[in-house]
Amino acid sequence: MTIPVECFSVLSALLFFIGVYGFVTRRNLIAMLISVELVLNAVDLNFAAFNRLLFPGQFEGMFMSLFSIGVSAAESAVAIAIIINVYRNYHSDQVNCIENMKN
Repeated sequence: MTIPVECFSVLSALLFFIGVYGFVTRRNLIAMLISVELVLNAVDLNFAAFNRLLFPGQFEGMFMSLFSIGVSAAESAVAIAIIINVYRNYHSDQVNCIENMKN
Protein backbone atom coordinates (compact mmCIF):
# COMPACT_ATOMS: atom_id res chain seq x y z
CA MET A 1 0.00 0.00 0.00
CA THR A 2 1.44 3.34 -1.03
CA ILE A 3 0.71 6.75 0.37
CA PRO A 4 -0.88 9.12 -2.18
CA VAL A 5 1.19 12.06 -3.38
CA GLU A 6 -1.52 14.44 -2.18
CA CYS A 7 -0.72 13.50 1.42
CA PHE A 8 2.91 14.43 0.86
CA SER A 9 1.85 17.73 -0.72
CA VAL A 10 -0.38 18.57 2.25
CA LEU A 11 2.42 17.70 4.69
CA SER A 12 4.87 19.77 2.68
CA ALA A 13 2.53 22.76 2.60
CA LEU A 14 2.00 22.45 6.35
CA LEU A 15 5.77 22.36 6.98
CA PHE A 16 6.27 25.32 4.67
CA PHE A 17 3.65 27.52 6.33
CA ILE A 18 4.80 26.58 9.84
CA GLY A 19 8.33 27.58 8.80
CA VAL A 20 7.21 30.88 7.31
CA TYR A 21 5.08 31.66 10.36
CA GLY A 22 7.98 30.84 12.69
CA PHE A 23 10.38 33.00 10.69
CA VAL A 24 8.04 35.99 10.65
CA THR A 25 6.94 35.84 14.29
CA ARG A 26 10.17 34.89 16.11
CA ARG A 27 12.84 37.35 17.17
CA ASN A 28 15.35 34.71 18.29
CA LEU A 29 18.02 33.97 15.67
CA ILE A 30 18.14 30.23 16.45
CA ALA A 31 14.34 29.92 16.16
CA MET A 32 14.49 31.77 12.84
CA LEU A 33 17.18 29.37 11.61
CA ILE A 34 15.04 26.38 12.61
CA SER A 35 12.12 27.91 10.71
CA VAL A 36 14.23 28.28 7.58
CA GLU A 37 15.22 24.63 7.93
CA LEU A 38 11.53 23.66 8.08
CA VAL A 39 10.95 25.49 4.81
CA LEU A 40 13.90 23.70 3.20
CA ASN A 41 12.61 20.33 4.46
CA ALA A 42 9.27 21.08 2.81
CA VAL A 43 11.11 21.66 -0.46
CA ASP A 44 12.99 18.36 -0.06
CA LEU A 45 9.74 16.53 0.56
CA ASN A 46 8.27 18.04 -2.61
CA PHE A 47 11.32 16.97 -4.63
CA ALA A 48 10.93 13.38 -3.49
CA ALA A 49 7.12 13.25 -3.83
CA PHE A 50 6.97 14.75 -7.30
CA ASN A 51 9.84 12.55 -8.45
CA ARG A 52 7.79 9.53 -7.42
CA LEU A 53 4.70 10.92 -9.17
CA LEU A 54 6.26 12.07 -12.44
CA PHE A 55 9.25 9.74 -12.86
CA PRO A 56 8.62 6.60 -10.75
CA GLY A 57 11.67 4.64 -11.94
CA GLN A 58 14.21 7.46 -11.80
CA PHE A 59 16.06 9.19 -8.99
CA GLU A 60 16.52 12.81 -10.09
CA GLY A 61 14.23 14.15 -7.36
CA MET A 62 16.01 12.06 -4.75
CA PHE A 63 19.39 13.38 -5.85
CA MET A 64 18.07 16.94 -5.77
CA SER A 65 16.81 16.26 -2.23
CA LEU A 66 20.23 14.98 -1.19
CA PHE A 67 21.91 18.01 -2.79
CA SER A 68 19.47 20.33 -1.03
CA ILE A 69 20.11 18.60 2.30
CA GLY A 70 23.85 19.14 1.82
CA VAL A 71 23.33 22.82 1.02
CA SER A 72 21.05 23.13 4.06
CA ALA A 73 23.73 21.60 6.29
CA ALA A 74 26.35 24.05 5.00
CA GLU A 75 23.92 26.94 5.40
CA SER A 76 23.19 25.89 8.98
CA ALA A 77 26.88 25.71 9.83
CA VAL A 78 27.53 29.19 8.45
CA ALA A 79 24.42 30.62 10.12
CA ILE A 80 25.34 29.14 13.50
CA ALA A 81 28.85 30.59 13.18
CA ILE A 82 27.35 34.02 12.45
CA ILE A 83 24.92 33.68 15.37
CA ILE A 84 27.78 32.75 17.73
CA ASN A 85 29.75 35.78 16.54
CA VAL A 86 26.73 38.07 17.05
CA TYR A 87 26.19 36.61 20.52
CA ARG A 88 29.83 37.24 21.46
CA ASN A 89 29.62 40.87 20.35
CA TYR A 90 26.13 41.78 21.60
CA HIS A 91 25.54 39.20 24.39
CA SER A 92 22.10 38.46 22.96
CA ASP A 93 20.59 36.32 20.22
CA GLN A 94 17.61 38.59 19.67
CA VAL A 95 17.16 40.35 16.34
CA ASN A 96 16.35 43.65 18.08
CA CYS A 97 19.87 43.84 19.52
CA ILE A 98 21.59 43.69 16.13
CA GLU A 99 19.25 45.98 14.18
CA ASN A 100 21.42 49.00 14.96
CA MET A 101 24.73 47.70 13.57
CA LYS A 102 25.93 50.83 11.74
CA ASN A 103 29.70 50.44 11.63
